[in-house]
Amino acid sequence: MRCAAAKSSLRPTLEGVAVSIADITSIVDDARSGSGQPGRGLRVEGLRVAYGGVPAVRGIDFEVKAGEAVGLIGPNGAGKSSTLLGIMGAIARSGRVLVDGRDLAGLPPEKVVRRGVALVPEGRHVFADLSVADNLRLGAVARRDRTGYSEAMEHVLTLFPMLRDFGHRQAGLLSGGQQQQLAIGRALMSDPDILLLDEPSLGLSPTAVDTVFEALDVIRAAGKAVLVVEQRDEFTIAFCDRTFVLHDGEITLTLKPEDAEKVDVLT
Repeated sequence: MRCAAAKSSLRPTLEGVAVSIADITSIVDDARSGSGQPGRGLRVEGLRVAYGGVPAVRGIDFEVKAGEAVGLIGPNGAGKSSTLLGIMGAIARSGRVLVDGRDLAGLPPEKVVRRGVALVPEGRHVFADLSVADNLRLGAVARRDRTGYSEAMEHVLTLFPMLRDFGHRQAGLLSGGQQQQLAIGRALMSDPDILLLDEPSLGLSPTAVDTVFEALDVIRAAGKAVLVVEQRDEFTIAFCDRTFVLHDGEITLTLKPEDAEKVDVLT
């Protein structure tokens, strides 16, 4: 109960990870020089997260290489979302989170974004009162390569043609599947090397799920490192290059795509 209550209290923090308006000045002032380096991966070593002294993640280790997708599955409360929040610096953690060999220790979420990591949070958290185009522009505030804006926008609109068609529509009027496309597109506008997604299929129709994961396959093929938290176990295992099963904050099993059909036996 203490853990659940503490996590609930962090909802505003989660919403802030997706580059809120209040973060814009800080991000711009902290802009790094130079452009991003493609082909970088993520390494997590001994990651620990706790809520009010109650452990949620217990010293896990894993790697997501450039050009691959890795899944995190497990029951509610297993530590999946807490792992993503720990990587983003949205909650206190111990252990090491490395991007291109550089530790992200002590960095707040907006600076983690500038190191090339972007999070698509559970529930999407688009700016409902703003247009689709304005949501995408806000994602670009965190770009490391300020000269690549137009190219990034065209890439996102090609990946998700719906966003081009509905550019002037209020984001809050979009369907759940359309909002998820917008949330992913907004994250891509920051020019990330590493894309984290928290339950991207939640509440979506089967057709919308297919659209989202087809896009993630393109993103993976482009050399991004993709880390996906999901509840759809068999689907996730089949899609990802590797999938880790979490129980009580620990990785208990590593699965490959060929294990998808026997997931009920293995987990």
